[in-house]
This record gives sequence, C-alpha cells and structure tokens, in this order.
Amino acid sequence: MKGRTAPARADGGGRALLLGALGLLAAGAGLLLPMALGRALDALLVREPATRWVGACAGLVVLLAVLDAGQSVLTGTVDARTAAALRHRVLGHVLSLGPRAAARFGSGDLVARLVGNAAQAGTAPAARAALPAALAVPVGGVVALALLDLRLAAVFLAGVPVLVLLLRVLARDTSACVAEYQRVQGGIATALAEAVGGHRTVRAAGVERAETARVLRPLPELSRAGHRMWRVQGRAFAQAVTVAPLLHLAVVATAGVLLARHRLSVGEVLAAARYAVLATGVGMLVGQLSGLARARASAERLGEVLAQAAPAHGPRRLPPGPGRLELRGVTARRGERVVLDGVDLVVPGGTTLAVVGRSGSGKSLLAELAGRLADPDAGDVLLDGVPLRDLTHDELRRAVAHAFDRPALLGATVEDTIALGPAPRSPARVREAARTAHADAFVRRLPHGYATALADAPLSGGEAQRLGLARAFAHGGRLLILDDALSSLDTVTEARVTEALLGSTPGTTRLVIAHRTATAARADAVAWLDAGRIRACGPHAELWADAEYRAVFGDGEATA
Repeated sequence: MKGRTAPARADGGGRALLLGALGLLAAGAGLLLPMALGRALDALLVREPATRWVGACAGLVVLLAVLDAGQSVLTGTVDARTAAALRHRVLGHVLSLGPRAAARFGSGDLVARLVGNAAQAGTAPAARAALPAALAVPVGGVVALALLDLRLAAVFLAGVPVLVLLLRVLARDTSACVAEYQRVQGGIATALAEAVGGHRTVRAAGVERAETARVLRPLPELSRAGHRMWRVQGRAFAQAVTVAPLLHLAVVATAGVLLARHRLSVGEVLAAARYAVLATGVGMLVGQLSGLARARASAERLGEVLAQAAPAHGPRRLPPGPGRLELRGVTARRGERVVLDGVDLVVPGGTTLAVVGRSGSGKSLLAELAGRLADPDAGDVLLDGVPLRDLTHDELRRAVAHAFDRPALLGATVEDTIALGPAPRSPARVREAARTAHADAFVRRLPHGYATALADAPLSGGEAQRLGLARAFAHGGRLLILDDALSSLDTVTEARVTEALLGSTPGTTRLVIAHRTATAARADAVAWLDAGRIRACGPHAELWADAEYRAVFGDGEATA
C-alpha cells in the first residue's frame, strides 16, 4: 500500500499483461486499416488489381473482432479476480482489527467499501492495462499523418494542448466528485445497517417513518454529488468533442488542399481523414481516465481501512502452566475516555474470578483485553508469565476461549457453529460440550438435530447463549472468558451450567463477567470494578457486607 491507497492487484498479473498486449495489437491493427483502405481505393480508381489490399482490409477487420472479443473476456476476468482479491484482503484485515473497525467506520460503511468500492477498485488493473493502447491510438494517428505529410501532423498538433488540458481537468475533478459521492453513500449504508439491526426497537417504538427519513436524509446530498460528477464528466466530454471535430475538419481541409496540388492521392486523403479521427481519441481517453479516477477514489477508501494498524503477534509459545492470568497497570481508552485506569489484577491458575460492576465500569473491555480481542493503551496482560502480545496467533487462540452475551452463530449447521474454532472438533467432542452447556436436549429436538441448518433453527436468546457456551467448552484452553454469557439463562439453567462449568473444566482458569449474585457467589473470588479501577477483590461473602457492593446487583437481589 502506498499512502492510503490500496493497490488493486489481481491474483494473476499475467492476465493484465496479456490484456495490455491484446490492446496494443488491436491498436496496431486499427492503425493499419486506414492505410489498407486507402491503398485499395487508389488501386480501384486506376483500375489496378486490388485483391491483395481488399483481402488485407478483410483480414484486419476479422482480427479486430477477435481481439475485441479476447479483450472483453480478459477484462471481465481480471476485474472479477482483482475485486475478489481486494475483498479477501480487506475483509481479513477488518476481522483482524476486531471491534475497532466497526467503531472507526461503521458496519454499514464497511459493507459498502467491501462490496461497491472493492468492485470499482478492481477495475483499475484492466483500465491501466488498456491505457497504453488508448494512448497508442492517438499517438499512432499523429505519426501516420506525419508519414502522409508533415503539414497534416502540424495542423493537428496545433490543437493538442487544448485536449491535454481538458483531459487533465477531467481527471482531477472526477476524483474529487467520486470521493464525495462514495463518502455520502457510505453514510447511508451505515444508517441503514443500524436501522436493520434495531428493527425490533423501531417497530416497538412505532417510528418506522421517522427512521426511514433518518436513513434517507442524505439522499439530496448524494444526488447533488452524483449530478456534480456527471456534470463534470459531461462538460469535459462536450468540450473535448467540440475541439476534436475542429481538428478533424482542419486536417481534412489541409488534405483536400494537398490533393488539389497533387501532393496526396484520393486514398491518402481517405486515410488522413480516418487517422485524424484516431488521433483525437477523445472518447476512449475520456472513458479510460474517468474509470481510473473512480477506481482510484474507491481504492483510497479501501486504503483507509488497510491503514488501520492490525494487532501484531509475536513468536513465543506458552510454557507449561496452570493458566495464571495477570493484568499489570492496564489502561485502556475508548476515544478520549479512559475506561480502565491502571488496573492490576491476578487470577490464579485453575480458579474462577467473577468481575462485577455497574454499567459502564469497563467489565466487557476488561474481558476483551484478557483474551486479546483488544490491546491496552498502557500496561501488559500476561498468561502464565508470557505477555499475550508475544504469543503467536494460533497459540493465543488455542489457549483462550470466549463466550459472549450475544454470540454470533456462524456456520451452516448447529454442529458447525459449536465446532467453529482454530482446530477441528470431533462430533463426540461437540456433543459433550453441548451437554456441558445444557444445550444437547433442545438441539436434539430440532428437525435434524445437530445437522439442522441454522436458518431453520429458531433459537431463543438463552438457547443461542448455550450454543455459544458449548462452542467455548468444545475448544477449551487454559483460559475461559465468559462475557456476560449467562445473562439470558433462567436461574435454574444458570445454576446447572455454572456447576458444570466449575466441575467439568479442571485446570482451566475462568474469568466471568457477572451481573447476578448467584454467579458471583459461586466464584472463588470477585473483582469489584468501579469507574475503571479495581475497588476491591475477595470472596463474594466478604464483599457482600459492603452496601455499595450490594447496590451493584440492584435492589431486586437482596440475598447473598
């Protein structure tokens, strides 16, 4: 990547080179055709045999048709492969960035960049490959005019600076217009994603019309940007096609004078008229430059995503150990706000620590840092004495398992979503994990059991959470992090899952974000997080004596 622009490279650069070669061959054939036509006409006028030249014209026409078909196929192939490569690269980078990507750009805008901008940026290699041919045609046309008569080339070159200026202005203004259009389009996509994600809230509040108006509010701005883009391109094209016919007429008039003075033949005048058209080459150049400008603007939007630094992984592996988790002076910000401030915390290996605190105290962020879904702005997080940032990617993901309050159920079937992870899991391991999460019973009641497609498996919030828990149990590791992963379970199921969690994962350290007293009471210790700091750490029974600690759980839970 250079600057903020994502390079649009196809999987196979050979196709782009072949496309460029075909374009140059087509340009050469197109430049030979007027000469062959002129020779054929001269031969016919003086009643000489013209079969050779007529055959040459026919052959050139057939060759141009074949080359054009080949260019069309290759252009489509290169565009598709390049767009796919860009999407693969940018999507991988977005996933490696984690929550920061959506926080920085918005989920809807990211989708717009991955779908629309990647497709547009993917046209750049083919457009660049075609550019030499687009330039070769007008240059070749001028050279051909000079070979016929230097005065023809001189007349044409007198107006070339005007054409060059017009094309330069077109490229500059088009880039600015396209960038503005894509920016507004990305904002609409973000608002739409928010509305779709909160569709139940929208319907419950009865604000469908207001929300529709909010999503579509930038449409006038989008329309203005679009009209400005087309005005710029239309004005440049109109100016160019006004200058081009004048140059063409000047060349034809000069050729007519030379014909009258017997300096050119009738066939050469025909060739000169055609070469004048090729020399202007306005339509082709305008199209190529406009396409490149749009591709560049799209590539810059992809480059903004790629410019966000992804977490780097080290070369180390974990030594044998019980899974001791340690946070040393950890400080983390979200924007300008300090969420965690100098947190020091130790979770002995094989124990369960519940983290409690009021909403906004930083519990979920602490869970993210503990499993390196995010990095602290200061301080270190260590597992068995090794900083998480020093571990290889695979070593880290094998050692740490997560379960979330709203797990993303990915995969084609229920079994796939439980088995999802850094290493494959056998069907027996999947079913054992489901039993531990108390999910096996409801899974077996689905139409096809574990083979049921997720789209055909209507799940409640608690059932989805249990599948997320089963996924974490299936992959195990030294550290298991439950970020409010029991919140949608009823109290009976929560108690059973907690008992299974504590009894069936020996040698695993457990960090549990808890909102209920029952969960905190079953943990070996509780870390009380208050305003980004550890206010107290100890057994739940001891902390319960503090009225402010009891208030963390709300008035509804009056017993320890």
